[in-house]
Amino acid sequence: MLLPLVGVVIGLVMLIWSAEKFIDGAAATSHWLGLSPLLIGMLVIGFGTSAPEMMVSVLAALQGNPGLAVGNAYGSNIANIGLVLGFVALMAPLAVHSSVIRKEMPLLVLVTLITGVMLWDGWVSRWEAAVLLVALAVFIVVSIVRSKKQSSDPLLDDVADALGSKPMSRGKAIMWTLIGLVLLVASSRLLVWGAVEIAQRFGVSDLVIGLTVVAVGTSLPELASSISALRRGEHDMVLGNVVGSNLFNSLAVVGLAGVITPIEAGREVLVRDWSIMTCMTLLMILFAFSWRGRPRRINRLEGGVLFTLFIAYTGYMVSIVVLS
Repeated sequence: MLLPLVGVVIGLVMLIWSAEKFIDGAAATSHWLGLSPLLIGMLVIGFGTSAPEMMVSVLAALQGNPGLAVGNAYGSNIANIGLVLGFVALMAPLAVHSSVIRKEMPLLVLVTLITGVMLWDGWVSRWEAAVLLVALAVFIVVSIVRSKKQSSDPLLDDVADALGSKPMSRGKAIMWTLIGLVLLVASSRLLVWGAVEIAQRFGVSDLVIGLTVVAVGTSLPELASSISALRRGEHDMVLGNVVGSNLFNSLAVVGLAGVITPIEAGREVLVRDWSIMTCMTLLMILFAFSWRGRPRRINRLEGGVLFTLFIAYTGYMVSIVVLS
């Protein structure tokens, strides 16, 4: 039991560190390639913060543990809203100015509802997973077109400031992108192995382990980057990280895993996990969306609501492990 536990801890630490280096390297490389800061914020950083979830889920699916993949995706979405956004809003109210983020939030609701329909029969089939990947491709194309048409946005300014705070030469940017990617794969393999071993020792499903330990662990890069953005006053990047990461989790993480092998998702995934994820997504939008066109703030009380929901859900999931 000790060895798998050590594997999970070391895997998580490596995953967090390598994810940060991969995101920094990929963002700097994209900047050197001439991508606009807005596109980097919408796609590169959103994709990068979901890289741990994607690596873990693909490896889990390849090893015949698709439950870990779907648990990681939905559990990470819950952690992103409750732990990351909720905790950061508790530290300081978050002002929301970006029109790009406001346009992406209804899309996140639509994607969430579509995944609910897919989970209705207890399975995510290969063709359903392929639909998610096609939707991801459409989202990427639309984002590229939108970034070319939109000359200014608060998110653009936040990303430009973030890139300026971590200047890299072209060679260094490529180096850290490659090193981060290699270590992401290695740490993900170690984490998946340890998580599956622990699940088998406790006699619980890999889905439960994915929804708890793995989900929280793979969301820590988002928490670290969001706290860093908050310190720099880049409030739109905090919400942009969460919305972008959740979109990629629902589309890319579940899509890639489902294409590799059909995912069996018991009724409890729809009733328990998808329902709380949907509820927290709607609350996030209610708190962040400006219905009268004026800038909106996610205050400490609203952040506390999201954080409390996350703690309650996580506590319930942990009790399943302990009592099993």
